[in-house]
Parts: sequence; C-alpha cells; structure tokens
Amino acid sequence: MNDGVEAEVFDELSRRYRWELHVHCYRMLGSFEAAEDHVQEVLLRAWRGRESFEGRSSARTWLYRIATNACLDTLRRTTPPLQPYPDQVLDERPGPEAAVVERETISLAFLAAIQLLPARQRAALILRDVLAWSAREVAELLDASVPAVNSAVQRARVTLRERWPGGREEWAPAGEPGAEQRELLERYIAAHEQADPEALVGLLREDVVLSIEPGVGEWHGAAQVAPALREGMMSRGRWRMLPWAANRQPAVAGYVLAEGDTAYRPFVLGVLQAEGGRISVMKAFEAPELFVTFGLPVELGI
Repeated sequence: MNDGVEAEVFDELSRRYRWELHVHCYRMLGSFEAAEDHVQEVLLRAWRGRESFEGRSSARTWLYRIATNACLDTLRRTTPPLQPYPDQVLDERPGPEAAVVERETISLAFLAAIQLLPARQRAALILRDVLAWSAREVAELLDASVPAVNSAVQRARVTLRERWPGGREEWAPAGEPGAEQRELLERYIAAHEQADPEALVGLLREDVVLSIEPGVGEWHGAAQVAPALREGMMSRGRWRMLPWAANRQPAVAGYVLAEGDTAYRPFVLGVLQAEGGRISVMKAFEAPELFVTFGLPVELGI
C-alpha cells in the first residue's frame, strides 16, 4: 500500500472502532478519563505498528489486542479511580453496536466488582463474557493457552458469583428507568434543593449502600447512611441539582452555593440505583473536573 491509501484506511479504522475501544478501556480501567487517554495511546501504538499487522486476524481483533495490552501495562503501575460514564456518550452508537454496552455490563456495580479482579482475569472475563469472544481468540490476544484462559475466566466468575449468586441478571437493574424511578429522582433533587435531609432519608431502603469516590468512604445500611447524608447536605451550602444519566442509571449533577459565593459551583456527580421505589445504592463522585468533560455547565446562576 502507498502511504496515502494506508493513512486513509487507518483513519477509517479509527473512526469505526474508536467508540467501542473507549468502552473496552473503560471496563478495563473503570475510569472515563483514563479510557480517553488510552484510546489516544491505542491509536498511536496502532499507527506506529501498522506495518506489523499481517491480516491474519481482523483489524478489530488487532486493535483490541493493542487496547488490552495498553490497559494491562497501566494496571501494572497504578489503579485509576472509578468514574461514571455518561449516557450521552454511550448513546452515540445505536443499533447493533449497542450490544457492546448492555445495561448489566456497563453498570457501576459491575464495574466496581471487576476492578477487584486481577488484571488478566478481568481482561479474560470481559473478552469472554461481555464481548463473547471464544476461548481460543482470547488466548491468542493474551498470548496464553486456552486452558489458562478458561481457568482465569472460571476464577473471575466465581468471584462475581459470590457477589451476585443469580448471575449476570443481577449485575444491574432490569429495564429502562420508568415513571417510578423518574419520580424518585425528582424527590431526591427536591430534598437537596429544599435542604430537607429527612425527606432524603425517607427515600432510602434499609439496606442502602452509599459510597463516595475517590476514596472518601463507604456506608452500609440506613443507620450508617442517614447521618452521613444529613451532615453532607447541611455542611456544604445550598444545593442545585440537574437530572442526568450515567451507566444506564439515573444520576444527578450536584452544584453547591457556598456562603459569600456568587454562583453554584460543580461539586458531585451522583449515580443512583433503585429497588421497590426506594434508593438501594448511591455512588457519589466528588470530581468537579468531570463536569466539563461530560458537557455539564461549569456553574449555575443564583
């Protein structure tokens, strides 16, 4: 191939697979920002190594190999912080490619759980159980034997089964958010904006779980969660919240007006899970820098 045709073909491959490579890196790393950085790195590695692609596998497999190895390289050095993934980005590729982001395989519960797996187990599980690759294909990608891949996947499945005995159906709530969940989200927002902590506590299940990232803490059960919410709501200032959606779950973007300030400033991104009309899981991300990344307003007027 001459350089012009080669560049044109590579550009087409980049456009075709960039989105699903981004989702793959997100599952591997649990971080939207890290996934963004890694896709750039993957495409750079692919461009530099394009002459080594001999066509014995598909271009998609070749790019997934580069992406998986880039993520494994990172995970040997560090663990990126868990972050949400905005639905407006997930929705950029409707149709057949939507299978890449089925609800249960993009939920924060699933993402948080697989981050606990050793990196190569995580890669094997994602490729086999999420992307439905064969054991032989995964073995070739990971430079491993088929028995080694099968063993890694089995160990990963056991770990997940300990958390969800019912299998992948329990990885995320079934179905799209309905009227009940939308009403619950509205009440959650109203409780904050009206500075009514007891209204917020009234929305919780007894077995609710609250986690605040990065690394702030985790609380289990309403008896633990309620005091944490009361303190957080009343100590920050006045609240404004925008409804949002992330990881196929209802979410909010929370802004705080501190005493003496002239605008509501980004403070927290919250992702909720509901069961039986009440909140069962609350994941909060104190990451104001993500508001710009996710296309959210940088401030709200008084």
